[in-house]
Amino acid sequence: MRRDPTPFLWLLFSAGGTLAAFFFAAQLFIVGIAQPLGWLPAPTYEQALDLASHPIARLYLLAFISLPMFHWAHRFRYTLYDGLMLKHLTIPIVIFCYGAALIATIAAAWLLFSLPR
Repeated sequence: MRRDPTPFLWLLFSAGGTLAAFFFAAQLFIVGIAQPLGWLPAPTYEQALDLASHPIARLYLLAFISLPMFHWAHRFRYTLYDGLMLKHLTIPIVIFCYGAALIATIAAAWLLFSLPR
């Protein structure tokens, strides 16, 4: 019996939306406003590399990149279905959307875990 992947895809969608709602605003404020205006000191390259080399920071960055990608994939899939009325192209749309999110996740994992320790 084949299992339906829909509940798992909805889980990734909601996790990506939740992570984006909670952490994107804080991350953008720190990196895009507070550091350029001098409210917080900007890290040097060595400090940023040290931080990104920590295993917990790598997991955070991987989740910060991959889960919103799956959120995008799910939202874009249903935009194509409902907005452009492409429901008849279900299989190619699923392969394109979730394949792009999976490729981005694999690329992010490879880049993050290939950083020097």
